[in-house]
Amino acid sequence: MRVKPGTFPLVIAVIAVLLAGCGGSPDPDAPVSPPVSPGASSAGAEPGTTDGLGAAPSAKASPTPSKPAATLARAGNPNGGASVPAEGRAVDTGRPTRVVGTGTPASCTGKAVVTAVAAGGLITFDCGPDPVTITMTETAKVRNANGPRVVLDGGGKVTLSGGGKRRILYMNTCDQAQGWTTSHCDNQDHPQLTLQNLTFADGNSTGEKAEGGGGGAIFVRGGQFKVVNSRFVRNRCDRTGPDLGGAAIRVLSQYQGKPVYVVDSTFGGAAGQGGSCSNGGALSSIGVSWVVLNSVLSHNEAIGQGANPARGGTPGGGSGGAIYCDGNKFTVRIAGSIIENNHAKEGGGAVFFVSNDRTGSMRIENSTLRRNPSDGFETQGLPGIFFLGVSRPTTTGSKLS
Repeated sequence: MRVKPGTFPLVIAVIAVLLAGCGGSPDPDAPVSPPVSPGASSAGAEPGTTDGLGAAPSAKASPTPSKPAATLARAGNPNGGASVPAEGRAVDTGRPTRVVGTGTPASCTGKAVVTAVAAGGLITFDCGPDPVTITMTETAKVRNANGPRVVLDGGGKVTLSGGGKRRILYMNTCDQAQGWTTSHCDNQDHPQLTLQNLTFADGNSTGEKAEGGGGGAIFVRGGQFKVVNSRFVRNRCDRTGPDLGGAAIRVLSQYQGKPVYVVDSTFGGAAGQGGSCSNGGALSSIGVSWVVLNSVLSHNEAIGQGANPARGGTPGGGSGGAIYCDGNKFTVRIAGSIIENNHAKEGGGAVFFVSNDRTGSMRIENSTLRRNPSDGFETQGLPGIFFLGVSRPTTTGSKLS
């Protein structure tokens, strides 16, 4: 999809032809029917092992610190005011299945995080009273048979870092290496992954090509997923490519088309802290719906070149400074949020939204979108947005500039 500056009146005439090839990457929502692994259980009982971890499940939920605990400032837009439905709220982790750490920063290791995530259940951290950064030496991967809920709760004190070298967290219900638990891996209700009260920093998925790549900090396919009161800073994925994206988060194939909730969270937040990827400097998806509530997305960038499908002689990409969404029928709702100072080298400095069959829709409620330049193209009258869907986006109580 290419539109040269100053030629917007030609968009409508040209766009149908340009988008005929959109979505040329493998369809992540195509049905997959792997055999059920022998002994695999779709019930996904939460195992009680604490191998390599801290306190057992019977231990008290929050060890009493020797001094008042320090916590990071709350993420997101505190003045957002959007109501959060039950399915978008934090999970109660007062009785954790397992705890990472035994009360000191040194006990909170990347290896312990990997072990906990693979085991599943409700996971909290006991790393001492002060904020701590845990640098991952390998990507933590969700095992599909363990759960069915997998919750990581950092208590507002834990940063998981990719060290600028690797993706931090990975979940894929269709990855045989993580176990198949149903005969319809592309549409199953588990695992149900929740990330809350955490910071994800310096994730980097550059070179990761499975499922199309992307997801610098987090990659999710299948099951259900939400993020609450979390921060994403300085995450990266491949610099070029027509359809890959999500410097912070890449999501595919959610159960029954249910939306991904992003609540009270910050992506970037200050100059030099934003994410950078070919497309979607913060969020990216194909055929997935989003509900973004009371959040801040700023200083993120889409740095690819050539759009999608890629112009001749270019590698493609460069759309969706903050959010990149492609596919057929999906929805995006942004409420009580601030999206500012993001940049796209091609289209949609704030949001790139393309519903190939024109069934998708977007709503923007009580939000501010400002200073999100698009070097190539955007939809007339919607600064920072390139939109193709069932009808023009609904905007209520919002400012776009």
